[in-house]
Amino acid sequence: MPAPASLVALDHAHLLAGTQVLLDDESVGVLDGDRIGVVGRNGGGKSSLLGVVVGTRPLDGGRVIRTGGVTTGMLGQVDALDPRATVADVVLGDLAEHEWAGDARVREILAGLLGGTDAQALGGWDREVGPMSGGERRRLALAALLVQDPDLLVLDEPTNHLDVEGVAWLASYLSTKRPRPGNALLVVTHDRWFLDAVSTRTWEVADGHVHTYEGGYAAYVLAKVERARVAQVTEERRANLARKELAWLRRGAPARTSKPRFRIEAANQLIEGEPPPRDTVELVRFATTRLGKDVLDLLDATVLAGEKTLLDKVTWRIGPGDRYGIVGVNGAGKSTLLRVLQGHHPLAAGKLKTGKTVKIACLTQELRELEPLAGWTVIDAITEVRSFTTIGGKEVSASSLAQRLGFSGGRQQSRVGDLSGGERRRLQFVRLLMDEPNVLLLDEPTNDLDIDTLTSMEDVLDGWAGTLIVVSHDRYLLERMTDRQVALLGDRALRDLPGGVEQYLELRQQLRASGGAAPARAAAPAGTGGPAAAAAYTPAQVREARKTLARVEKALDRIHAEEALVHEQMVQVSTDPARLAELTEALRTLGEQEEALELEWLEASDVAEG
Repeated sequence: MPAPASLVALDHAHLLAGTQVLLDDESVGVLDGDRIGVVGRNGGGKSSLLGVVVGTRPLDGGRVIRTGGVTTGMLGQVDALDPRATVADVVLGDLAEHEWAGDARVREILAGLLGGTDAQALGGWDREVGPMSGGERRRLALAALLVQDPDLLVLDEPTNHLDVEGVAWLASYLSTKRPRPGNALLVVTHDRWFLDAVSTRTWEVADGHVHTYEGGYAAYVLAKVERARVAQVTEERRANLARKELAWLRRGAPARTSKPRFRIEAANQLIEGEPPPRDTVELVRFATTRLGKDVLDLLDATVLAGEKTLLDKVTWRIGPGDRYGIVGVNGAGKSTLLRVLQGHHPLAAGKLKTGKTVKIACLTQELRELEPLAGWTVIDAITEVRSFTTIGGKEVSASSLAQRLGFSGGRQQSRVGDLSGGERRRLQFVRLLMDEPNVLLLDEPTNDLDIDTLTSMEDVLDGWAGTLIVVSHDRYLLERMTDRQVALLGDRALRDLPGGVEQYLELRQQLRASGGAAPARAAAPAGTGGPAAAAAYTPAQVREARKTLARVEKALDRIHAEEALVHEQMVQVSTDPARLAELTEALRTLGEQEEALELEWLEASDVAEG
């Protein structure tokens, strides 16, 4: 089989941003069929790299080689839509109605992003762009780019302003519907679930270099840990964080609900002895000590937003140490529910009971609270709250916590007014933790944060003893940070989701299929228990699953032995190209068999554990 053709390649590329070196003599390329996820710290050069690839950012040295005839399209972070244009102008351009209406691909894009082929979700084809919200304009720009369907699709934070459902649709479309010979995808995003669902390769932009990895986010984490171990990297803290992240990927929902891209045996060796991300029992014990038995109780609560009823006679008991994630479409009332829990939004009926020792803090989507501190240094803005706090049973200084969340020693002396949006978000979070709340509400905490910072935030909260409520469209973060999820579906109820985000998407699909009528209401979550119960299985199903596990484990052992034998043979025939090619093909076949068995093992383990 011929090697994939190169669509765009950087040859000894050198790129500067002031005195910062973003690319230092880098050579890297996008090949036919690639779906590349780009990760790295904010300010590290990810968006600049995309600009170089599409030709909007010139290099300071080296060259960009583009295959003739390859078309390129980019969704940037900055909105460039003409405010006087209509929905039809932006999305369909010069396409006649019979052209787009007869094209199943275009109809699917319109349904997935705009709500239908009549675009009523955005107010009709003749609606002008100018008055639209940022989220609506983002969907329009993305839909227009997908309709154009360039050979090389370049997306910079495409999941911004998309809800969980929109992210799931986009991931499915990009990974299963769009791929064709001669095209490729390059995407920058902090959404780790999306990266794993879409990417076949990962680029990490760091310190002027582009490090390449095979596979999506899970494979990237594994490979990064292996590289660190082999090279005996001295950055012990970052390596430990990566190991912890890998342990989550193997234990958590993402590894059980998506196709694994790394070997079970290798992962198990790396996380041997690694404890679960959180000691739930111990954290609940500490939380109960801090909070008592009563935290927040919504009793027969009715919540209005103007004339719209968001919740009708809902009871929700939130106990010490509970960790809830809230999902729902935009406008369903998620942020309003957080304000209700804080006592900032009145109830039309019912009652909110707040425990006597409850101290609530909320990470909002607004950053205005930092404006009075614009002339302060970062460390002064933190120590103004408190100089020391306790996390994970250990006393932590303000400087140490700031460093864990990305503020190096030098950056702690920067003025608040000079910080980027992501850095202000981090500072906001550090100040909240230093104030020692025992109930923490996070409203879209992923906004403006890179993956490294999100991982650090999760690591800090793993040792935080309190009650946590998170509103987010980031599926990975919800499943990583919280123990159970609830949903607002627009039917005035609060739905418990034992099946997590996957169950939410199924409920939304049922809602659409029924023409807008909500499925039968489920009971609202109650009590102070930990993770929701797993799906019920019959004893016969559990027995069959355990038999499957035993069979698959024996088969994996056999394949591992055969792989080891092939590796030994490859060493012995290293000077025989023909024999080496045969053994390489044999190794590839064993790898495919192993991957299929791993998926079967993971599916059976869900039933066996249920």
